[in-house]
Amino acid sequence: MKDTIAAISTPAYGSGGIAIIRISGDEAVGTADRIFKAASGKALADTDSHTINYGHIVDMKTGEIIDEVLVSLMIGPASFTTQDTVEINCHGGIFVTKKILEEVFKAGARPAEPGEFTKLAFLGGRIDLAEAEAVADIINARSELSLKTAQNQLSGKVSGKIRDLRSRILDHIAFAEAAMDDPEHIDMEGHLAELTRDLEDIDADISGLLRTFNEGKIIKEGINTVILGRTNAGKSSLFNLLSGSESAIVTDIEGTTRDMVKESVILGDLVLNIIDTAGIRKTDDKVEAIGVSKALEAAENADLVIHVMDGTVAPEKEDFEIAKRLQGKKRIVVINKSDLGKGITDMDIEALYPGEDVGIAEISSLTGEGVESLEQKVKEMFHLGEIRVNEEPVIASSRHKALLESAKESLRKVKDGIDAGFTEDLLTIDLTDAYSSLGFIIGEEIEDDLADRIFEKFCMGK
Repeated sequence: MKDTIAAISTPAYGSGGIAIIRISGDEAVGTADRIFKAASGKALADTDSHTINYGHIVDMKTGEIIDEVLVSLMIGPASFTTQDTVEINCHGGIFVTKKILEEVFKAGARPAEPGEFTKLAFLGGRIDLAEAEAVADIINARSELSLKTAQNQLSGKVSGKIRDLRSRILDHIAFAEAAMDDPEHIDMEGHLAELTRDLEDIDADISGLLRTFNEGKIIKEGINTVILGRTNAGKSSLFNLLSGSESAIVTDIEGTTRDMVKESVILGDLVLNIIDTAGIRKTDDKVEAIGVSKALEAAENADLVIHVMDGTVAPEKEDFEIAKRLQGKKRIVVINKSDLGKGITDMDIEALYPGEDVGIAEISSLTGEGVESLEQKVKEMFHLGEIRVNEEPVIASSRHKALLESAKESLRKVKDGIDAGFTEDLLTIDLTDAYSSLGFIIGEEIEDDLADRIFEKFCMGK
C-alpha cells in the first residue's frame, strides 16, 4: 500500500479567506473520514466522487469542532495525482489551518514532500515530465508572457513536438533493426537516402525549437540587467523608480552607492532582474573602488546594460569609457532628468556610439515619464514580440536545451556515419542516443534520481 500524504496547498505565509489542505493516497478517504463529520451524516466513503461536502473538522480524540469546512472528494484515477484525493477547504487563518493539518497527520497521513503531488501525477501517467515542470513554472510565473509560456508547455505543445520527433526517429531505428535481422529481404542501402532527408527535416525542427530558447529563458527567468553610469547620473533614482521602492540610497553626494543593490521588477510584460551599481569614476576610496570594479564585472555578465546619463549636461569622460566597455553588449542609453531640460544632443550620442544603432529612452526618474519607452526598447532589443507563445512550442528550460543539443549532435553523427559508409548497427547506436535524449525531456526515458531532482524544487503542497 502506498503512503497517504498531506500538505497545505495554498500559500502558508499569511492569513486568507480560504486555505486548502490536500490529502492523496490509498487511505485518503479513510483518513479524512476520521476527522470530518458531514452535515448529511454520510461518510465520505459512501459519497460519490467529484462532490463537495459541507460539514466540520473535529478533534479526533475529543470530538470538538475545529472548523466549518467544505470537503472535495475525487476518487482515483480521475484526480490530479491519479490517486484518491480529498481537499479540505477551511478558513484561512494560520492557526486553524495548521491545527487541521495536524489532525490529518494524527489520522494517518504523513507530510508531503515538495512537489510530491505533481510527482505522483507524473508517475501515474497523467502528465509527462515536461508538463510537470510547467506546473512549477505557472506557480512561479511573474509576468503575462511567462504565464503564457508555461501554459503553452502544460498544454502539451512542447511534449507533442518531442513525441513527433521521437516517432520519426523510431521508425528508422525499427527499419534498421529489421534490415539487420533479415538482410536478404530488406535493403538498407535503398533506405539511406530517405533517412538522410528525414535527418535534415528532424534537425531543422530541433534547430527551430532551440532558436526559441534565448527568448523563452528570458521570459521565464527575466532579463539580467545592470544599471551603469557615472556618479550622480540618476542610476539609483531610476532603480527606485523601476522597483517601486527606496531600496537604493539617493543623495547628491558622489559615490553614495558603493555596493550592488539587486531587485526583480516587472516592467509591463517583462521581468528585469536589475542590479544598481556604484558610479563609474576614478577614486582613491578603496571601498568605492571595489564597488566600481564589481559594477564593471556585473556589466560584462549581464543580458542587458542600461547606460544612464545625466540629460542636463554633455557627456563626460566616464560616459565615453562606459560606452567603450559596452561594445558588443546589448545596451540601452537612458537619458535621465528629462524634466530638468535637455543638455545632451543627438551628436553627443553619435560621438559616444559612432555608427551604432543605439536604443535611447528619455526618462524622468522623478516623475516616471518615459518608462514606457524604455519597456518598448527592451522588447525590441530581445525580439519578445516575435514569439507567439499561444501557438508555437517555446523552450524555456536549460535542461530541455541541453537534451535537444545532445539529440542534434547524435543525429549529426548518424549523417556523418552515412557519408562514411557505416553499417546499420553503428547508425542505430546514434539514432538510439538521439531518441533517448529527446525522451529525457518528457520522462519517457528516465535516469536515476532525475524526477527527484526536478520535483524537490517545487513548492510544498504542489
